[in-house]
Amino acid sequence: MDKGHALIVDDEADIRELLTLTLTRLGLQVETAACLAEARQRLAERGYDLCFTDMRLPDGSGYELIEQMARQHPETPVAMITAYGNAEAGVQALRAGAFDCVSKPVDLTVLRNLVQTALKLRAERGPGAGGSEERLLGQSAPMLKVRATIQKLARSQAPVLITGESGVGKELAARAIHEQGPRAGGPFVPVNCGAIPTELMESEFFGHRKGSFTGAHGDKDGLVQAASGGTLFLDEIAELPPHMQVKLLRVLQEQTVRPIGARAEIPIDVRIVSATHKDLAKLIDLGQFRQDLYYRINVIELRMPPLRERPDDIALLAERYLDRLAPEWSINRPKLSPQALAALEHYSFPGNVRELENVLERAVALSDGDVIRPEDLHLVERMPQDEASLEEAPPPAMESAAADPRRVGLEGYIDSLEREAIVRALEECRYNKTAAAKKLGITFRALRYRLKKLGID
Repeated sequence: MDKGHALIVDDEADIRELLTLTLTRLGLQVETAACLAEARQRLAERGYDLCFTDMRLPDGSGYELIEQMARQHPETPVAMITAYGNAEAGVQALRAGAFDCVSKPVDLTVLRNLVQTALKLRAERGPGAGGSEERLLGQSAPMLKVRATIQKLARSQAPVLITGESGVGKELAARAIHEQGPRAGGPFVPVNCGAIPTELMESEFFGHRKGSFTGAHGDKDGLVQAASGGTLFLDEIAELPPHMQVKLLRVLQEQTVRPIGARAEIPIDVRIVSATHKDLAKLIDLGQFRQDLYYRINVIELRMPPLRERPDDIALLAERYLDRLAPEWSINRPKLSPQALAALEHYSFPGNVRELENVLERAVALSDGDVIRPEDLHLVERMPQDEASLEEAPPPAMESAAADPRRVGLEGYIDSLEREAIVRALEECRYNKTAAAKKLGITFRALRYRLKKLGID
């Protein structure tokens, strides 16, 4: 079955022969070129569905061919063939626009996976594709640039580092990269690196074998293996402890994992997308993040803009969120007054899109009618600050507590009083929320908001 046409560019006859044999068995029609000039002649004569090029050619370099194809044939995935262990060349190729890299001697399993992934670029996206892209709302110049960049990144297999403040939508961007690419049919596995206890990290990431430690009652695959054929999203990667940074670097270099207690390495086929709100370069200077790992995960960087840089998108974001909130709460669709919208557009939103959603949810809960007014928003303007500097300085609440021990836990104490009053009212009203809200002297909407905020089920 003819699955398409491939071009192999390499001056070594045995490499051309090996690749030709393997690709032919996969159903591809193959043509070869021994130098850059011959490759350009082939490209002028016809189009290809996949191209492999060596890094060093008699009359030039593979980088030149990659850059030419990125300009003239952007729809064709190009894989760079590099010498074993030459990671720097691979990174440079990916930044030039290569789809992926394969090192000599060529591993046939890795080669087959690469070919199958590349050929999926020709297939139509599945019915679930595009969902995350649609949630990356906005028509401002920064968001148009983000979506255009995501489309390019989706076609590559290069590791991506997504940067930006908390609440800007880094996971949505990662999902969009996955869903628009050839791995859309595979799993998307998100991992919050700061949420896994340090002592469990190695087992969670790489898996373990039965009996390898106390409590290992059976074999378990790790998160890396769970993402096989798809994308592993490492959120808050700056939170990885040093020993895990070393192990992750080795996984990225070798494309294998060894579960705890296993005797052999297991090949993996995973694309890595990472995210952080911290300045990794600063952490490298402080000795808290490995420079070699940074270069591995940051082949291509995608910066997500904060909401204050795209105020023109606030109206659209607010309306979409209210559209979603109304059926969830079984209420009439709330409306923003012109004055309330103006207040939102002039607010800096240190918490970004996530804060906008929280502000709207609170406003809907606490407003008396179906129209949200400026006073319902309870906006307290404060100067946007870099999150890294926020983390370095002790929060004002902690300073106050240090000055006056009686204020320690004041917010938690108030929450406990509120929780106690709400639970008592619910019990007295036999868990009828409408009656409980009336007894408490608040609206039903306000009660629902407080139940969610306090985690009362």
